[in-house]
Amino acid sequence: MAGRSDEASSRQRVGVWFSPERILWGYDDSIWALYEVPYQPITFLISSDDVIVDMWFGALSEGEIRARVEALAEVG
Repeated sequence: MAGRSDEASSRQRVGVWFSPERILWGYDDSIWALYEVPYQPITFLISSDDVIVDMWFGALSEGEIRARVEALAEVG
């Protein structure tokens, strides 16, 4: 989810790591309510069947994010 910033800048940045079609753009408050987002930065890892499998507040390094994704891949 990206919100509270310029959409063009956000799309360019997330396109480095993720498929932009899978990003939820929260420029109205509905997405914030859907995931009960209290503030930024917050990150959710959402499975292909739309289940939240991990989330964290604050920033993580690329290595920390990769470690979380790899741990989830090991679980299945």
